[in-house]
Order: sequence, then structure tokens, then C-alpha cells
Amino acid sequence: MSQQDRAPRGLMISAPRSGSGKTLLTLGLMRALTRRGHRVAGLKNGPDYIDPAFHEAACGHASYNLDSWAMHEAQIGAVLRALPAPAPLLVAEGSMGLFDGVPGAPGATGSSSDLAAMLALPVVLIVDVSGQSQSVAAVVRGFASHRADVRIAGLVLNKLASPRHERLTREAVAELGLPVLGALPRQNALALPERHLGLVQAVETNDLAAKIDTMADFIEAHADVAALAALAAPLRLPPAGRTLLRPPGQRIALARDAAFSFIYPHLLAGWRAAGAEIFPFSPLADAAPDPACDICWLPGGYPELHAGPLAAASRFAAGLRYFARHKPVHGECGGYMVLGEGLVDAGGLRHAMPGLLAIETDFSRRKMTLGYRTATLRADGPLGPAGTRLRGHEFHYAALTRNDEAALADGQDAYGSPVTPMGSRRGQVTGSFFHVIAEAP
Repeated sequence: MSQQDRAPRGLMISAPRSGSGKTLLTLGLMRALTRRGHRVAGLKNGPDYIDPAFHEAACGHASYNLDSWAMHEAQIGAVLRALPAPAPLLVAEGSMGLFDGVPGAPGATGSSSDLAAMLALPVVLIVDVSGQSQSVAAVVRGFASHRADVRIAGLVLNKLASPRHERLTREAVAELGLPVLGALPRQNALALPERHLGLVQAVETNDLAAKIDTMADFIEAHADVAALAALAAPLRLPPAGRTLLRPPGQRIALARDAAFSFIYPHLLAGWRAAGAEIFPFSPLADAAPDPACDICWLPGGYPELHAGPLAAASRFAAGLRYFARHKPVHGECGGYMVLGEGLVDAGGLRHAMPGLLAIETDFSRRKMTLGYRTATLRADGPLGPAGTRLRGHEFHYAALTRNDEAALADGQDAYGSPVTPMGSRRGQVTGSFFHVIAEAP
């Protein structure tokens, strides 16, 4: 961002816990502001591929993940300073509860409050008031006073059962001096469909534009959109610097369809800014990576839902094998599963995969694996030279039932567990369940 551009303004939507209505308020507010002529863009706290795609659908601009545990302040500054001019109005969606994070240095726990404090983002707290009334004031008082460097600027009350319920709750919180900028009645019609990794992807959601418009209508009817927008304050931008992740090649063949959609926008933007070119292709359409590219990257997604078509994609498999004989191939999570010899779907049926790695994965034994990871590379490869430390996360239900390859990296979670081998590598082919976010600070 050049010196003459004004600093972006923004606010954060957060809550005491998950399931309080953050996504409803975020998407509805984004679309409502866009309809009023604001140039809006989204941010998402923490590791989440799905919500940013809905943000983009709501406001028409890319949404970026920011993460105080996985990213250094200067890396966050680099993402924000690369925003296009004129600076958009930023609506940041928090993750889980406002103060929920992992063990880490002060300000680097991955919590939404860390990001709000770092960027001086005013917080709009949406509170699920079902099953309580006056007690809500005690909850809000605690959140408002918990961290001196985090400012709760306004409240939105959600899941109100009646006008009487609203009156009791409003009266209780009035003494706190925080404006109530929305009072949302209880409803179930606006819920978005979900599956095992969260919301069904934006590209797969039927009538998504109409659904978001309905959310915007609901927020317009029950919240003060102008007052919410007026809360947005200039961000305190950290200095820009530090590489998030060096491009793995000059020309990157990127699998991109409903089975392979989990790639962070900040990585793609950073690679392009560094001069790399992205060449998408669709394995589900039986397309092969362009052999003129320098590397093939298979991101995560939902290959377990498309295992049959992927197993039948002969041109894709042959092209991938040919590519791997000459140039690097890397797979993240779902992409890693497809690099193996077989993938067992939820019904227990095994599907043959291209077999670039001697691994087998099984989705029928569903067990959730979730959390931040630090990975230290054991050998040179697409993610960097040996010894490179990376920050990222895992989120999957599939199990690795066989791995006859050398490990890609040494991994450790955010809680200081023992270091364990991570992923697989054979020649120029590498993969793991690890989703990289940035080089470690």
C-alpha cells in the first residue's frame, strides 16, 4: 500500500463461543454494506479455508486469513499492506470465542483477541442470549474487561425469543455503556449447510447469492448497519516484512476444483507478488498438470467425496505420473491422500490412486485430527531447503494406514508434545496432512 493511500478501516465480529452467529452477522453485514456502496473485503482469524470463500461471495473481494500464532507481525503487515487501493472497509470474522487460542507468547496465541489488539480492531460482540436474559450482562462485562488492549465497541444480541426477552436483556446491558447495535430474533431458516470439515464449500452451496441476500435483509431489518459501519477504525498496521512462503516454482500447476480447493489466498497472492505464475487444472475434469510448469501442487479439499471420479480420471493419473518423473509434486492433506496408492472412502470402498507415494489412507475410520503444527523439513523440497521451519495446521478425519516412505518433516503441536515424523517423500514427490500457513517466525 503506497504512502498516499489512506489506511484501511475495519472492525471484528467475535463472540463468547462458537455457534453464536458470527458467520450470519459477518456475511449479512458484508452484503448489506456492499449494497450500500461500500467497498468491503474480509479477514478471517486463524486457519480456515471455508469462511473466506463465503466472504468473497458476500462482498466480491478476496478475504485473507491472519493468524497470530502461525504468522509473525511483519508477515501480517505484509498481507495487509498488499491490499489493493483504495483501501476497503475490512470486516474481520473471529474464530471460536474471542479469547480462545493455544499456548504461546503474549499476543501470539492465535486468538481473535490477539489480532484485534495487534491491529487495534474494534470488536462487535455477538452474544447468543438463548436461555438467559439479565445474566447476559455479566458475560458481557467480563468480556469487556478481560483485556485492556481489546476494545468491545458494540453488541449484537442473537436468538431473542420475544419482545419481552429483548427488553430484559437490553435493560441489563444498558448500564455497561456499550451500544446494542442489533437484536436478532431466533430463527433457523438462515443456517448454511454443513459437513465434516465445516460449512459446505461456497462453490457447492446452491443459490448462495440468494442465501447471502436473505442474510443481508435479516441484518438490515434487525441491526443498525450504518452504526456498525461507523465503528470501523483505522488499522494499526504492523511493519511489512518477512516471507510468508517462498514460491515453490516459477510456474505452478495448481489442482483447483471441488476436490482440491483448500489453498490460502495469502499464499497465492504472495507467490504472484514474487513473480510466480499459477496454472489451475481440474483433476475432476480428468485434466493433467501442464508439463511446462515447474511444480505441481495438489492442495487439500474433499477427495474422499470424489474418490470414484478421481480413480477413473486416467488422463489426470497418467499426466501426474509423467510430471513426477521430471519435476516436483507436492500434496497437502487431501492432495496427499491422492498421491497414495489407495483411498478408502466413508463406505469402506477402496479406490486406486495414482500411486506416487507408497501410502494408504482410510476415511471410513473417522477420527478427527485438529491443531496447529510446526514442521521442520528433513530434506530439500518444494516447501524449502532442509531445516526450514514452517507453521501450519492439520484438520482431517482420514487415517494414514500405511506409510512406506521416508518422512517429510519433524512435526510438533502447539502444546509441546514430543516431536514426531510427519508426511512422506520419495524423490521429488512430497506430501503430508500438514497445511502450511507461513515460514515460522
